[in-house]
Amino acid sequence: MSTFARTVRGTGGPGVALAHGAGGGIEPNYGPILDGLAEGRTVVGVDYPGTGETPRSDVPLTVDRLADELVGAAVDEGLDTFSIVGYSLGGPVAVRAATRHPDRVKALVLTATFARPDNHLRLVADLWARLLESEDRTPLGDFLTLFAPSPSALAALPEDALADTAAATAATVPPGTPEHVDLVRRVDIRAELAALTIPALVVVTTADRLVPPPVQRDVAARIPGARVAELDTGHLPFAERPDEWLKLITTFLDETAA
Repeated sequence: MSTFARTVRGTGGPGVALAHGAGGGIEPNYGPILDGLAEGRTVVGVDYPGTGETPRSDVPLTVDRLADELVGAAVDEGLDTFSIVGYSLGGPVAVRAATRHPDRVKALVLTATFARPDNHLRLVADLWARLLESEDRTPLGDFLTLFAPSPSALAALPEDALADTAAATAATVPPGTPEHVDLVRRVDIRAELAALTIPALVVVTTADRLVPPPVQRDVAARIPGARVAELDTGHLPFAERPDEWLKLITTFLDETAA
């Protein structure tokens, strides 16, 4: 039984569970592609503590807990087996769910993700955590606006809209983000990747300045037989390339369901 707030779309067909990123949520991270994912499928996602309607946690989060809650929600919704789509921090959650529940999880799609933070991602997470501690949200908004989109997407913003975009970004940061970022700094699923025996697609966001592409490619290199697809986007494929991202995911899910 899952205790996290959940999103359910679609009825019948193959099951798909969604694991979102740090400081995100099912609607913020998957909203633009949810309807497409739910065509001919049952889609289930949960919001981590401090996101959506899930209360904030008073203890540190663990990948095990997030993975078990996601699997529990999918089972609650009648899915005996299902694929998992994991974005950013949701990648380690998806992998852990597959290794803890091998009878349930039959395929993985991992986007903009990591097995363990490298020096770049560790410094990003450390700075993100410090900015979250400040009552002044302006630096946090500037940081996320600088690092989350691709350079081309950032350059395309009108100059007079930059401050408003940063302010709006800061205003939408979920209250549970500090716990999410803390977990990012502690993740290490390298050993589990080598043990995966299910089909896996790793979508590398090639203009990503939060999770460097080499870190993402390392995930694919550690999974036996993993497929790799590249998407010309920053860390926000749902904002920059939703249609292309959806096509990569659904094509793979259809092939593995056949």
